Amino acid sequence: MNAFAEYIREIRKNLEKGDSTEHTHRTALETLLEACGKDIDATNEPRRIACGAPDFNITRKGVPVGHVETKDIGVNLDEMERGKGPNGEQFHRYSTLPNWILSDYLEFRWYAAGQKRLTVRVAGLDGKGRVKATPDGGEKLAQLLTAFYDEPALTVGTAKELAQRMAGLTRIIRDLIIASFKHETEETQRKLVKEAREPYGAALPSRGPWLHNWLAAFRETLIPDLAETEFADMFAQTLAYGLFAARIHAPANREFSREMAAFKLPKTNPFLRKLFAEIAGVDMPDTVAWAVEDLVNLLRHADMAEILRDFGKGKGKEDPVVHFYETFLAAYDPKVRDQRGV
Repeated sequence: MNAFAEYIREIRKNLEKGDSTEHTHRTALETLLEACGKDIDATNEPRRIACGAPDFNITRKGVPVGHVETKDIGVNLDEMERGKGPNGEQFHRYSTLPNWILSDYLEFRWYAAGQKRLTVRVAGLDGKGRVKATPDGGEKLAQLLTAFYDEPALTVGTAKELAQRMAGLTRIIRDLIIASFKHETEETQRKLVKEAREPYGAALPSRGPWLHNWLAAFRETLIPDLAETEFADMFAQTLAYGLFAARIHAPANREFSREMAAFKLPKTNPFLRKLFAEIAGVDMPDTVAWAVEDLVNLLRHADMAEILRDFGKGKGKEDPVVHFYETFLAAYDPKVRDQRGV
C-alpha cells in the first residue's frame, strides 16, 4: 500500500472511532510528509506548538524547508484565510513565513513568499461523514509537496522588502516570547515541586528560566519597571536587529549563521554580545529558536550589496545599521516609530 493510500486509511480509521481531534491525525500526516520527500524530517513538538509555533517544522538534513499548520477536519480554511473567525489572526501571523502549508488533513494549501501557490483536495466527507478520496488526489498532493520541498530560499534585494520580511518574523518572535513566559512559569513550578520531593542533596537547584533571566537582565541594565509584554517587544527587536548588524559585518565568503552572529557584533556592546553568545548555543528555548532560525535564513539569502547600495549617499546615512532601523520600524510598528522619534 502506498503512502497516500495508507494516510487515507488512517484518517478514515481515526474518524470512525468517533472521538478524533486535530491532534489525532498528526501521526498519519507526519508519516506521509516524510514519505513524500527524500531526507525530509517533519518535527511535531507539542511544547513548541503550545507557544504558538506551526504544528510541523520541515527540514532536510537539518536545513530549514518550511512549516505545516494543521486544523481539524471541518474547519473553514476560507474563513481563516480571509482573517475571520478564531483562526484568522493566526493566519495573518503565519502569512509572513516564507514557505508553509495550511491543511485540514483533507485539503492542502501551499503558500510561498506571501502568495498562495497551490491548493489540493485529497478527500472529502460523504453524507455519513465517511472519508472518500478524490480522483488523482494522491498524485496532485505529491506534486504540491515536491514543489514545497524544492522551493528555494527566498532572496530579497531591496531594503523595503527586507524590512517587511524581518518585521513579520520579528512579530512572530515577539508573540512567541509572550506565550513562552507563561510556559516557563508553569515549567518552573513543576520543577520546584519535583525538587522539593527529592531527598536532600539528590538534585541541584534549577537554574532560572531563560527568558525570565533575560527579563531580569533588561530590568537591571535598561528599564527597572519593564513589563513582560514590553520586554517581549524589545527582546524580539534586539534579536532581529542584532542579527541584521551581524549580517552586515559577516564575511562574504562564509555562510551566515547564528553562531557567526555571536562573533560579529562589536566588543563595545558587551550586553548584546552576551545575548548572542547565548542564542548561538543550546540554551535558547526551542519555542523561540525555530523563528530565530527562519530569520537567520532570511538574512543569509539577502542580497546585502544591493540592499546597502544607497547607504552613505548623503548626510546621516553613513551607518547602514542606524539608517535601516527606521525602515525596519516603519514596517514592524509605525506607532512605536513615531513614539520613539527614531
